[in-house]
Amino acid sequence: MERRGSGFKKILADYEGQVEFDETKMPVFEADNDDFTLTLYNLNYGTNYATQVNENVIENVIEISEEKIKKLMPEYSKKKLAKACEILKMISETPNISIDELRIALDVTDRTIARYISELKDKDIIERKGPDNGGEWKIK
Repeated sequence: MERRGSGFKKILADYEGQVEFDETKMPVFEADNDDFTLTLYNLNYGTNYATQVNENVIENVIEISEEKIKKLMPEYSKKKLAKACEILKMISETPNISIDELRIALDVTDRTIARYISELKDKDIIERKGPDNGGEWKIK
């Protein structure tokens, strides 16, 4: 222990530095003879900040991956490029998505989705982590 009571200032400073902080969500310290209680309010409750950040990350991943696909697979038509980008979007939103779920969502045949996945894996754009059942996809 550094100094008795030194953590209070650290807690308050960290809380005040958060994006969603306002005075109504200030930590509450309560003490009596028997107990000490610290109430920390959820700064993200009722906000969609985390969702917005996640959506921005997904869009950035897709844009970067789309550029990578264009460079690595210049032979892809606009239609094929759109399908490949849709695959990447679905993988980034749901990393544990199955090939069958991708096939159904894109309304393509087993062979077509297998070819897309194979080409994306061969060009080192995506990889499979873990087993076929229960693993997940990773966009490189």
